[in-house]
Amino acid sequence: MASNKSKKTSAKKSNNKSSKPVASKKTKEVKNTTPEVEVIETVEETVEVTETTGNPLKGFFACKHDEKENILTIFKSPRIYGAILGELFGTMILTMILLSLGLYQPLYVMFGMIAITAAIYGISGANLNPVITAGMMATRRISAIRGVLYMLAQILGAWLAFVVTSAFHSAGGESANALTTVVAGDGDQFWIYTMIEFVGAIIAAFFFARAVAYRKNPLVFATIVGAGACVALLFVIMISGYAGLQNNFALNPAAALTFQILPSQGEFGELIGEVALTLTTYWIFPLIGGIIGFFVSDTMSRLSGECACCKKCEGKK
Repeated sequence: MASNKSKKTSAKKSNNKSSKPVASKKTKEVKNTTPEVEVIETVEETVEVTETTGNPLKGFFACKHDEKENILTIFKSPRIYGAILGELFGTMILTMILLSLGLYQPLYVMFGMIAITAAIYGISGANLNPVITAGMMATRRISAIRGVLYMLAQILGAWLAFVVTSAFHSAGGESANALTTVVAGDGDQFWIYTMIEFVGAIIAAFFFARAVAYRKNPLVFATIVGAGACVALLFVIMISGYAGLQNNFALNPAAALTFQILPSQGEFGELIGEVALTLTTYWIFPLIGGIIGFFVSDTMSRLSGECACCKKCEGKK
């Protein structure tokens, strides 16, 4: 009997001893899980506050072109050749319109821009203007080598347009182009011409940068680009009319370079002394204006929470 009691007592003691660790384990598990949940919730709340109250311009240059595209790899794909031909042909048609109509037909130019941009956009992005290409390069939407190739194609396309337009106009006994080739000399008039080209480039580049947000719909994209060109032309017409200036504006450095500097019908000898002034008016300041137009658009997008700078962001909207 004594042995049985001792066995029961030892069994109870063993049961009590074995039950205590189990209870303590459960208590520890409950205590450990609760703080973990609280920590996770606290981290999530902290992230939300950072996103709403952080610097909206942080990562302004985060979006960029394909890093693998460089001078060694770009020519391995036939797509670049199609893009170069697209820029050449599109710029040629656009320059023919400018040379034939001048800038005082903004609606015709707008419709022409819409048609050309919609047709070429899927091939090259339809820059059609070194001003736009400079802005695309500065905001890292395209690589430097692609931008240089686009500019060379645009210049060649504009020159071919001048040759073709001059041939048709000469056959009809008319002026070679509707844009004058007189560049204002030193003084206030020179800076008026330069500033008009500068502001016009900012307007055109800004509209193009805003149109990039609608790149999934080529027609909407082309309409915004064409409307931007029309607004830029209206600005030029109004300001030049008030100032009593001639139709000396192109808003396209490739077109301006063609009929202002490159040799054509003996004009090169007359303009060679004004090359520096011409480059300043029609190239340097317009390219700077194009870059500013893109930066203004991107700054507005960042401040408003929109990101339209690269294709990488499309899936995050």
